[in-house]
Amino acid sequence: MFDTLYQMERNSLTRSVTPENPGGLKGRAGMENGGAKGRAFGTVEAGETCALFDITGSGVINRFWMTVSDRSPSMLRSLKIEMFWDDSEKPAVSAPLGDFFCAGLGKTAPFESFLFSNPEGRSFNCFAQMPFLSAARITLTNESEKRINTYYDIAYTLKELDKDNTLYFHCFWNRENKTRLAGDYCVLGRVAGAGRFLGASFGVAADKIYGNSWFGEGEAKFYIDGDGEFPTLCGTGTEDFIGSAWGQGRFSNMTQGSPIADGESGEFSFYRFHLHDPIFFHRDIRVTIQNMGGAMRDDLLAIMGRGAACKIVSRDAGGSFVKLYQTDFTLTADSPDGWYNFYREDDYSSAAYFYLDRPFSELPALPGAAERVAGAPGM
Repeated sequence: MFDTLYQMERNSLTRSVTPENPGGLKGRAGMENGGAKGRAFGTVEAGETCALFDITGSGVINRFWMTVSDRSPSMLRSLKIEMFWDDSEKPAVSAPLGDFFCAGLGKTAPFESFLFSNPEGRSFNCFAQMPFLSAARITLTNESEKRINTYYDIAYTLKELDKDNTLYFHCFWNRENKTRLAGDYCVLGRVAGAGRFLGASFGVAADKIYGNSWFGEGEAKFYIDGDGEFPTLCGTGTEDFIGSAWGQGRFSNMTQGSPIADGESGEFSFYRFHLHDPIFFHRDIRVTIQNMGGAMRDDLLAIMGRGAACKIVSRDAGGSFVKLYQTDFTLTADSPDGWYNFYREDDYSSAAYFYLDRPFSELPALPGAAERVAGAPGM
């Protein structure tokens, strides 16, 4: 990333869009109020859509910093950010503002990674490069019932790009509340084309009927270039997928982390970026993760006694798995003791980031704010 800092890009022009220079024009920044601080923020009324960034030409967005005056979970889920490349009528990015910036469940927490960061829990940063060949537009829609102030700085360079080898940045947001029992959660629906899966951030609000049992036994699956029933890539567990092991606490690493990990409330947010282990696709891609938990026998019996939806998958018999999913096994007090893995139903949400060889996809549109907010913790 930093091996060419000393090299001069003679055909690159440095620009930035802020409320003080909304057009990113050369020699036109900081003009308001006689050159003193005159327009530090913009406003977005309830129901209004405003353009944060609207530039023609060829270039790359390199850094996107933003904050808003109301960072409550309901507001961060009610604000919709969309990005359009090269005059496409369909957005390549369409997501709740907080979730786009890795604030799973719409809740902010300090963290730092290569692609996103939130230094003190009060701001949002994105460093994923976003190229455009002829135009770029970023809009923010306020689907709440109150006015907000917006503060932002979108840094970019204008330069010619290789149109035959340039991929467009995309983000797809999804939520299932509740997930379907024994049905894998959809992180990214099937996307046709060639590109690179960049990673995803997640928010999980565990159903309280499961108590404080462990939610994260699910395996991430990547269906690449025509895969059928089974994927080409499959992990070993949720906390393993994000680089941890034996449970999940709060941590922040450059390609993996969990800014929120609250076992008592059952709220978790986490992210995983595939920078060192790139995932390329040439025809299509689809990504899922299992909603699967685990508990000791007596704890699981108590959970099932409360009427919780459970489908037992396997038992860890001292380091080896006893496969139970396709059997008529019924858990009782006389069953062997040990750790049992089981499908469950929780509130899952995610923002999947990827590059694609076209500025739009056929993924479904973002649900309305009411659906994004309904039943989520703190909203």
